[in-house]
Amino acid sequence: MTTKTKDSLFVANTYKRFPLQLVKGKGAIAYDENGKEYIDLASGIAVNTFGYADEEWTKAVIEQLTTLQHTSNLYYTDPCVTLAELLCEKTGMKKVFFGNSGAEANECAVKAARKYAEKKGRSTTILTLLQSFHGRTLTTLAATGQEGFHKDFLPLTDGFVHTPANDIEALERAFEEHSPCAVMFEVVQGEGGVNPLNYDFVQRIKELCEKNDALMIADEVQIGNGRSGKLYGYMHYDITPDVVTTAKGLGGGLPIGACLLGEKVQDVFTYGSHGSTFGANPVCCAGAVNIISRLDDEALKGVTDRAELIRNALIGAEGIESVSGLGLMMGIKTTKPAGEVIAKCMENGVLVISAKDKVRLLPPLNIPTDVLKKALAVIIDACK
Repeated sequence: MTTKTKDSLFVANTYKRFPLQLVKGKGAIAYDENGKEYIDLASGIAVNTFGYADEEWTKAVIEQLTTLQHTSNLYYTDPCVTLAELLCEKTGMKKVFFGNSGAEANECAVKAARKYAEKKGRSTTILTLLQSFHGRTLTTLAATGQEGFHKDFLPLTDGFVHTPANDIEALERAFEEHSPCAVMFEVVQGEGGVNPLNYDFVQRIKELCEKNDALMIADEVQIGNGRSGKLYGYMHYDITPDVVTTAKGLGGGLPIGACLLGEKVQDVFTYGSHGSTFGANPVCCAGAVNIISRLDDEALKGVTDRAELIRNALIGAEGIESVSGLGLMMGIKTTKPAGEVIAKCMENGVLVISAKDKVRLLPPLNIPTDVLKKALAVIIDACK
């Protein structure tokens, strides 16, 4: 019985998998069960920051794995504290709560905002954007501004209002009508179609939050950890959020999420008000320390350079209508259906994924330029 057959028998049918079994990888190259090579421009949906089996990352993880794999949060561990210190130093945030995923990081942000508002005796409504995506728990689904994700799981958690992205007048009306305690936003809406927010729109969020003592919550689950060309995507917008959430690329391939708390909310959580059994797992934190410590100016410049290479190759090419995104998180609007382009790319040894009606690119941040150029040639050919 094949792996694919067993999967259909024993694994919950929640994924529409590609007809492909991956068995190993190195750098930006993955291999299937027949030994065929694929240039992977998806990185496990922005998780494998430095690709497969990165030597520095692997060494850090194995050293921790063979020393102390888990303790629970009843005890202190060095990887937890080292990672929290790194994140705070690089962002200006004050404290960090660790979980296991982006959804958990966003749940933590919601709890922080509501506890902050409750202590002030004000509305606990949180404003999010249409076409946003914040996770698949009942609360983060409620925060997600896409009804298609809601329909099978009603009733969802109350207390969320959605407003159109990049519509300043609608944003202002939402503040007048709902007096939100926080605005949660992705500076690039990943699952919503790789759509960046306008600079002026984000500035207006900042102004309204400052005026109304509402929190700015930046969801950096997908665009964060170097993918934008800065450590976090919000850094392109001249703002300092009150809460930053991140996951995916933070662990480089291990499950970890983080909710970074700014000055206003640094002490909002007290003993027993939140927790996670596997949060700050030493092995995951060791992997994340390696990732964050390597995202220096040189590495981030490499992201920007690769992004420029991609844009120059794709914009104006036959069958490509537009390219959106920021850094190495891009959406390609193609004349052909995205599914056809993705299938053709896979057939010719390049792995890309979709976001709404676009082809989405999320390559490893350090993908060699010759490998990237080879993959781009396949994409361009598939789009013709």
